[in-house]
Amino acid sequence: MTQERFHPIGTPGQHWGDAEKAQWLAAQSIKRRYADEVESRIDALRGRFEVIEYGRLDYAPDHYPLYALRSRDWSDALPVALVTGGVHGYETSGVQGALDFAAGAAQDYAGRVNLLIAPCVSPWAYERIHRWNRDAIDPNRSFRTDSPSGEAAALMRLVEPLLGRIALHIDLHETTDTDETEFRPALAARDGKPFEPGEIPDGFYLVDDTENPQPGFQQAVIEAVAEVTHIAPADAHGEIIGSPVVAPGIIRYPLKALGLCAGMTGARYTTTTEVYPDSPRATPAQCNAAQVAAVRAALDYLLAHPVA
Repeated sequence: MTQERFHPIGTPGQHWGDAEKAQWLAAQSIKRRYADEVESRIDALRGRFEVIEYGRLDYAPDHYPLYALRSRDWSDALPVALVTGGVHGYETSGVQGALDFAAGAAQDYAGRVNLLIAPCVSPWAYERIHRWNRDAIDPNRSFRTDSPSGEAAALMRLVEPLLGRIALHIDLHETTDTDETEFRPALAARDGKPFEPGEIPDGFYLVDDTENPQPGFQQAVIEAVAEVTHIAPADAHGEIIGSPVVAPGIIRYPLKALGLCAGMTGARYTTTTEVYPDSPRATPAQCNAAQVAAVRAALDYLLAHPVA
């Protein structure tokens, strides 16, 4: 059923223009600091990784350097694995989980896999705990040629020299209660569409690629994460966020066609993780640990099933 829900910005049925976007931007405020929570952790890893500044967001008066961590023992003889987090800045465990992995378990893969980790793709949104960038654009629908998102475009430039060599890409996300209470109503208002209420799944799930399904890979990740936190069940329609469940905790999207981050590399093994930090059955630490477990399981699967 479609439900009309009032949004304080815009006129129902009409796309936002510049005035509405300016009104939205004026309502955003800094709630945490990228420098304190992300850059400081990256600096602490300089002894273990090569730190690459792969771009810069000039959102005056704010300026955000974009960082990636690259294996110091990089070898052309090894498979390449890409780990991304914070494409949606409000999804905290994606960022902190990527950094936790880099600070800990990543050392177990030294000399076995080339790691490229972009832990916080959207720092402006990270500080404001928001899904969109400063221009009210969702970076995770913008991984395409001539991207309107500076965040997506910068990451695509970083990985472009590696296209055809990346065997694995795992993109770390969260699904939160604010998806339903804040971000989806705002999306409907921005696009001049009616808000259609949905159901937030309670637990961890994965998004596989419709065009390149890898059920064994997805299942290996689910099994590893199930030891850390609970897996989201299907709803009464056999779906998770409106998509059919193809296996416990697994749905599929056409990743590239939708402009999703996980679809930008053409890697054999791709997945998007989704944890649920608002669950009464999970803590922030569990959510971070679930992301680390997912990355480890993905890498272990790659090593056991190498890409020819």
